[in-house]
Amino acid sequence: MSDIIAADQLRLLIERIERLEEEKKGIADDIKDVYGEAKSTGFDTKTIRAIVRLRKMEKHHRDEAEMMMETYLQALGMK
Repeated sequence: MSDIIAADQLRLLIERIERLEEEKKGIADDIKDVYGEAKSTGFDTKTIRAIVRLRKMEKHHRDEAEMMMETYLQALGMK
């Protein structure tokens, strides 16, 4: 009896994961479409991706990353 319950629980968990993976794929496709729309209207998608990545960061992490970039660019004579 316990084996049947465990097998049913496992099957349900796997089915939930499969549904979520399908939803994730759908969302990824939607995001790709939005980037395509941005590109078709003349926006630079690499820059948009960088901005999205920066906006996910907390301000102090973003400030630290910008400071490190500035330091490295100066060290390489690029500033």
